[in-house]
Amino acid sequence: MTELPIFAHSIIVIVVIAFIAQGATWLVEAAARISQRLGISELVIGLTVVAFGTSAPEFAVTILAAFRGQGDISVGNVVGSNIFNLGFILGGCALAFPIPTTRLLVYRDASILLLGTLLLGLFIGGDLRLSSLDGSILFGLLVAYLLFLFTKRGEGVEPDEELKEILENTEGSKLGKDILLLIIGLGAILGGSHFLVISASEVARHFGLSEWMIGVTIVAAGTSAPEFATTMAGILKKKFSLSAGNVIGSDIFNIFGVLGVAGLIHPVSVQASARSSLIGLTTMVLLVIIFMRTHWKISRWQGGILVGVALARWALDLKSVVS
Repeated sequence: MTELPIFAHSIIVIVVIAFIAQGATWLVEAAARISQRLGISELVIGLTVVAFGTSAPEFAVTILAAFRGQGDISVGNVVGSNIFNLGFILGGCALAFPIPTTRLLVYRDASILLLGTLLLGLFIGGDLRLSSLDGSILFGLLVAYLLFLFTKRGEGVEPDEELKEILENTEGSKLGKDILLLIIGLGAILGGSHFLVISASEVARHFGLSEWMIGVTIVAAGTSAPEFATTMAGILKKKFSLSAGNVIGSDIFNIFGVLGVAGLIHPVSVQASARSSLIGLTTMVLLVIIFMRTHWKISRWQGGILVGVALARWALDLKSVVS
C-alpha cells in the first residue's frame, strides 16, 4: 500500500475519516441498546459504552500506531484531539451559543482533566517516553474516577439526551441486528484506523511533516469526528448545556483510558516537539476551566479565544515544520 501515489493516500485519509465517524455512531447506538437489554443502567451505559464509543477512533489509532512503533502519531493523536475538542469544538459551539456550566463539572470533572493533563506532561516531558508504569497510573486513576462517579451517581447527574433517544428506540429493535451493527461499527473503526495511520504517515513523509505534526493535527481532527458530530447534534437540538460535559468527558477518557492502555501494552517514545504541544494543551485546559467558572458559562467571546488559541497552536506546529 505504501507504493501508492501521494494523491491516493490523501484521498484515503479523507475517506477513512468519514468511515471511522460512521463506525463510531453505529458502535454507540448498538452497544447502548444491547446494554439496556442486559439490564445495565443509563448511568453505566453513559460512562462506559458512550464514553468508549466516542473515543473509540482515538483508541484504535493510538493502539495501532503504538504497535507499529509510531509513538508520535500514537500520543500526538490524543494530545491533538483534546486540543481540537476544547478549542475548535467547544470554542466553536460557544461562538454560536453561550454554554452553561455547573459547579460539579468545573470542580470535579474539569479538575480531573487538568490532573490528567499535568500528569501526561510530567510523564512525557522529562524523557519523551510513555512507559508501562505511566500507563498503569493513568488507567488506575480512570478506574478510581469511574468508581467515584458510581458512588456519587445521585449527585447532579443529568441523563444524556442523545443517549435517552437511543434507548427509547430499543423496543422493536432486534438483538441480532444490534449485535451485527456493533460488529460492523467496531470493524469500521479498526479497519479505518489502520489505513488512516498508514496513509497519514505517507502524506507526512511526502510533504516533510513529522509524524508528531501529522498526529497532532490531521489524524487528531479526524478521530475527533464523533465528538464533533455529537456536539453539533446538541446545538441543533438546543441542548447546549450538554456540550461542555461531552467534551470534558471525552478528553478525560482519551488521557486516562486511551493513553493509559497504550502505555500499558506498548510503551512509546515521542520527539522533543511534543513538549510544546503539551504546554499548549495545558494552557487550553486552564483557559476552559477559568471560562467555565466565570459566571458559570462559556460566553461567545471566550469561545472565540478558545478557537484562536487552537488555531495559534496549529500555526506554531506548522511554523516549526517550515523552519
